[in-house]
Amino acid sequence: MRSDAARPAAPLGLRLATWAGVLFLHVPLALIVLYAFSSEDKSYVFPPPGLTTQWFGVALQRADVWDAILLSGQVALWATAIALVLGTLAAGALARTQFFGREAISLLLILPIALPGVVTGIALRSAYHTLEIPFSFWTIVVGHATFCVVVVYNNAIARLRRISPSLIEASMDLGANAFQTFRHVLLPQLGSALLAGALLAFALSFDEVIVTTFTAGQQTTLPIWMLQELIRPRQRPVTNVVAVFIIALTFIPIIAAYWLTRSGEDTPHR
Repeated sequence: MRSDAARPAAPLGLRLATWAGVLFLHVPLALIVLYAFSSEDKSYVFPPPGLTTQWFGVALQRADVWDAILLSGQVALWATAIALVLGTLAAGALARTQFFGREAISLLLILPIALPGVVTGIALRSAYHTLEIPFSFWTIVVGHATFCVVVVYNNAIARLRRISPSLIEASMDLGANAFQTFRHVLLPQLGSALLAGALLAFALSFDEVIVTTFTAGQQTTLPIWMLQELIRPRQRPVTNVVAVFIIALTFIPIIAAYWLTRSGEDTPHR
């Protein structure tokens, strides 16, 4: 097998297109960071007339910011926990077994993340109205869990399909029951995949706005708070400061999930 150093260089046009795509995605993020330090609090002027860190202190002192962050964090944690349980169980049921309706169930599990968020939000809102369920913290959690389950399920089922069935058979031949086999054989193999799925699910839930808009009622998560601040701004740089916090908070779990999944791909299997 040839090493990376021996591989031919990509064509110049392809490299330029790649960098153009990277810049298109990340220049707006860089502008958000820049305007978080802007001394102008009424409008966006480029370049900013001055730079200051005062808005970070202002953002940290605003109670509405902390309330929104706390609510988003609690929702994300609960949605991730539900997704870990349901996604792992669904993956275990569908990874190697064959039964009538298996493909339909698999499609229904993946559907929430494939559908536009508006469709999912309207469907959930209609269901809550039909069942006469009042909007609350838990209606947001259920709404987020619908697409968080997909992330965990995809990671778990991909890893389960790569685990050799002989490991499970050997464990049972040696007298282990189902729980012992799961704990000592399957869980160590699934650990990095489940952690990666949980990190991605948390990041998706924390900054989700469309489904939340239809299921939150009067509650304000952080993305909804930011949307309201953009429409009726009081201090524009504060919104950018909070956006910087979100970028940092979601960037870390996404990168961690990437490396965990990447390292899991190198796990030897037969």
